[in-house]
Amino acid sequence: PLLLDLLDRHGVPATFYVPGGDAERHGDRVREILAAGHEVGHHGYTHRSPTTLTRAEEESELTRGLEILRGLGADVVGYRSPSWDFSPHTLELLGAHGFEYSSNLMDDIRPYRHPGGVVEVPVSWLLDDAPHFWFASDTWNKTIRTVGEVYALWKDELDGIATLGAHYMLTMHPQFIGRPSRLALLDRVLSDITAMGGWIAPTRDVARLVP
Repeated sequence: PLLLDLLDRHGVPATFYVPGGDAERHGDRVREILAAGHEVGHHGYTHRSPTTLTRAEEESELTRGLEILRGLGADVVGYRSPSWDFSPHTLELLGAHGFEYSSNLMDDIRPYRHPGGVVEVPVSWLLDDAPHFWFASDTWNKTIRTVGEVYALWKDELDGIATLGAHYMLTMHPQFIGRPSRLALLDRVLSDITAMGGWIAPTRDVARLVP
């Protein structure tokens, strides 16, 4: 809810990639996201990497997640794989099930079209909150970074991408970015993008601009 409030204050439409299993358990949250005008994309069903699945299992994850998200009212056209992983079958399955775009690969800073028609909207670990803020008690080896450090990284990359006229894809998880200090970080970054005249849009709108 705090994240939705922040996006509303900025008038920013976003894309929430939701695992089907989470949507199944927390349907009201998905409805809140949709009611606020945001896009909902596919993020697997059980949040298992496609690289660990057979083709049939991967397709089952895809179709089950679609069924649940669409049942909650989402017009699902985009896919973000758990862990951003692709199997040899992923692109084929996305095309077969009518997906317009994928947002998983790290091979460019501009969206492009795969052979077969699915658009790729690239991502980056640099602009993901998890590598900076994720702490797991099973290892105790992850160091939580300060907001100041992450702001410097994200702002420098924003300036570089703006200079090149490329695409800036922030990837965030509510359990990480939703902490009060980090909401202030996102508030600041959104203000920076707006101040430089950047266009902020759901991923589907970006994908639909690719020739």
